[in-house]
Amino acid sequence: MSDIRRIDPGPRLSEASIYGERMYLSGMIPEDTSQDIAGQAKQALSEIDALLTKGGSDRRKILSAVIWLADIGDFAAMNAVWDAWVVGGQTPARATVQAKLNDPKRKIEIMVVAAR
Repeated sequence: MSDIRRIDPGPRLSEASIYGERMYLSGMIPEDTSQDIAGQAKQALSEIDALLTKGGSDRRKILSAVIWLADIGDFAAMNAVWDAWVVGGQTPARATVQAKLNDPKRKIEIMVVAAR
């Protein structure tokens, strides 16, 4: 049985957990909530890139993604950022839903599972 490795564990959650050849990321959020959806999406995706690198993976190996939007009206603008970021031919399974996020200024949260 494989050991579980945790990246940046804290008292409530780890930024990511690795089990075997899979990496499970916590929801990645933007730090600068003054930006519009495009800016916030870019920040969250940048956090995903950095965490994947820390765990020995990259965006080409993302298996699935869940995206929560505070306003589903931001769907098209978020997709424009996503489409520029995701690797063509390597797109993951994905779901996008509207949700009330824990900070009213936050417009997006993204969680992914990736292979390593």
